[in-house]
Amino acid sequence: MDEGLLTRIGTSLRSKRQAIQDWARNTEPEKVQDVLGPASLEALDRHLAVIDTALKEAEGNELGMCVVCHEPVESRLIQMDYTACVCIEHYSDEERRSLENELELAGAVQRSLLPQRPPEFPHLEIAAFSRPAQIVGGDYFDFFPFAGARQGIAISDVAGHGMSSSLIMASLQSMLRTLTQEYTSPSELIARINRLCIHNIQFTTFVTLFLGAFDPDTRQFTYVNAGHNPPLLLQSRAGTRGEVKWLSPTGAAVGLTEDFTYTDEAVPLTAGDVLLLYTDGVTESANSLGEFFGASRLASLVRDNAGLSAHDLVHAIRDGLDGFAEGATQADDVTIVVMRVVD
Repeated sequence: MDEGLLTRIGTSLRSKRQAIQDWARNTEPEKVQDVLGPASLEALDRHLAVIDTALKEAEGNELGMCVVCHEPVESRLIQMDYTACVCIEHYSDEERRSLENELELAGAVQRSLLPQRPPEFPHLEIAAFSRPAQIVGGDYFDFFPFAGARQGIAISDVAGHGMSSSLIMASLQSMLRTLTQEYTSPSELIARINRLCIHNIQFTTFVTLFLGAFDPDTRQFTYVNAGHNPPLLLQSRAGTRGEVKWLSPTGAAVGLTEDFTYTDEAVPLTAGDVLLLYTDGVTESANSLGEFFGASRLASLVRDNAGLSAHDLVHAIRDGLDGFAEGATQADDVTIVVMRVVD
């Protein structure tokens, strides 16, 4: 295999291993488990072991050797999946077509901007705000038509900051917009994205991702949470301040574990319900005393302003964060998306 390609693969794998190890070492155990979702630490260790094996093979010039013909596999294939060990020509026609489709999708990733304005959709008010900690950030949110005439909504946080996180965010956006019409299940879509990313040498970190689909006819919201901060669902109840439900992770973050299983959850929504999606820059916003804004304060703020429009609620949350921080330097990207159900 080309020595330059092996060098690039080795550099990419070492970067990803270092990023994961630094994150696991410097993150509170409870937060680590939140991002893993129902997956175990052993699943994370297995992924690191796969990276280590690939690094050892790359150093010995054995990475990407075909087990059938003992020749190097195609360079475009090894860049998409560094565990690849069979040349494309040895696959069946059906397997080859599927693989060519994956390769075409992997090569179609391109940079694009966050949505300039939320969509108009039956029974929904949607508003959003995003502020990066640096010139370019790693937070991502988007809206798109989902299969079955549903409104799709996504929010994601790429581990790390700066240009590399922003480019990975753009890759994720391209995959979501390309694939949403092919899947009716959010969990199947995220599983496909994970397959595309887990062994891709360009994917040097991991990504938390919440993906949901709203059906305007049944008003049912189906979602999958891949290690992302649990969105807050405030369900309106007559004569009360509403019931808060947290939409906890149903799977591990994309690109974090070698073994991955994602499951869909569904909640019925009614007029007056509010769904708040956010990144950890919201709950981990700190004041001058080092105190975090936190989930409880966020829930109280949403409850107190539940009667506002989606647009005004976003502004109320921004004002609450700014007032709490009291001018303290922002350490992380902040993204807020509010979805309010209306008649």
